[in-house]
Amino acid sequence: MRRRTLLAGLGSAMLIPPSAMALAGCSDDSGSSGFTAGGDGKPGANSSGGSKVTGEVNFLFYGDAAGVKDYQKLFTKFAAFAPGITVKVTGIAAKTWADFANQVSTRLAGGQTIDVIQIATEGQAIFASKNLLEPLDPYIQKDQDYVDEYYKDNPPKFKDWMQQHASPDGKTYFIPGSYNTMALYVSGKVFQKAGVEIPTEWTWDEFLQIGKTIKEKTGAYFHAAGAGQFTDVMPWLTNNGASILNEDWTEPTLNTPQAIEALTFAKSLVDLGLSPKPGGTYDAPTLMAQGKLATFGGGRWPTPPLRKLNAIEGVQMVPWPKKATEGSPIGWDAWPILKSSKNKDAAWELIKYFMTPDYGKLFAVNGGAVPGRISVANSDSFTSDAPANMPLLVKLADIATPVPGIARGAEAQTAVEQAWLQGISGTTDPAKALGNAQTKLQGLMGS
Repeated sequence: MRRRTLLAGLGSAMLIPPSAMALAGCSDDSGSSGFTAGGDGKPGANSSGGSKVTGEVNFLFYGDAAGVKDYQKLFTKFAAFAPGITVKVTGIAAKTWADFANQVSTRLAGGQTIDVIQIATEGQAIFASKNLLEPLDPYIQKDQDYVDEYYKDNPPKFKDWMQQHASPDGKTYFIPGSYNTMALYVSGKVFQKAGVEIPTEWTWDEFLQIGKTIKEKTGAYFHAAGAGQFTDVMPWLTNNGASILNEDWTEPTLNTPQAIEALTFAKSLVDLGLSPKPGGTYDAPTLMAQGKLATFGGGRWPTPPLRKLNAIEGVQMVPWPKKATEGSPIGWDAWPILKSSKNKDAAWELIKYFMTPDYGKLFAVNGGAVPGRISVANSDSFTSDAPANMPLLVKLADIATPVPGIARGAEAQTAVEQAWLQGISGTTDPAKALGNAQTKLQGLMGS
């Protein structure tokens, strides 16, 4: 399961995890599809007193035609919010965020109208660097109270992170939406079979010892180890005081002693047979449903698959085991307005709809990420029919480290994931693998 698509699109991509394809739920087909929502002429008012703006908004997301259908569930209240606006939703199933940005540039050059795009953390710097986005500051100033109320109900660091990592010139180009942090999905049934209590927190040493006990008593794998930048690399790094880049994303830090220690520990899970061999094809929720896997990492996105497997009962969310520090990666989606938009006022109304509690509640039920509004994420809409302790994902935002999203992020992610896979599979010494990746990252960042 890979981070590349974790927040890359709404629809199916938000319902299912990142995968080796461009989007979870997205095929390799780079075609697109669309539907129209809203604009039924019925009277309605939005939270700012009623929208009088009219026109059409073309909304683009990183996904395929299957994801378009999922958007329909999220637009059921848009007609009342902005009765004079129609929304056309289109998906592009690209291979990477860089590929997605290039396809958008090509479409714009060809005359296609695009107004609003949903972009994950990994793609925000790419789009900002291409000079494709309209500054949102005038719109925010016009609806300052509206935006301030939204931010007050968001993780406190969101606003600063957006300005630090997605604003090359100090202007505001994005409004943040949903997000994912990383915890562990833990099977109470497997733990019970082994006679082990599920801890509320644990160290790496305790994690390893419990894993050995569960393997011995049940024969089940303990943890699904992998090499996804967000899903596997960042959780181990952030729980040992390390990360891929420094805090302001100006220097790579992948070859620190703490990072090497993290990879070495992840490798031990494979060496001891506590994890399936990396590189194979297995589905973690299915293995857990079958009683063959005790833990796997995830944000919100594994919940819908567990529902389909009728495997929610007994599963709960537990923090990642820690060594030096407690930590988690975090990635979020955000909405900009394209500079070439022909109806920016209508585009802003769509972004305002995304900030409403009504949209958040619809997303809480149907989406595969944590709603941006804390009040919604802590409500029954989000916690019903889900693993126990789901609000842990909200708490982790307070200690989380943003997943890197530099301009050459696709190449950087490949370097990180290849090095991690070499390390956990034993084909390259962890220190050498991360050292090689560090050199590649320095080249990509021009340092």
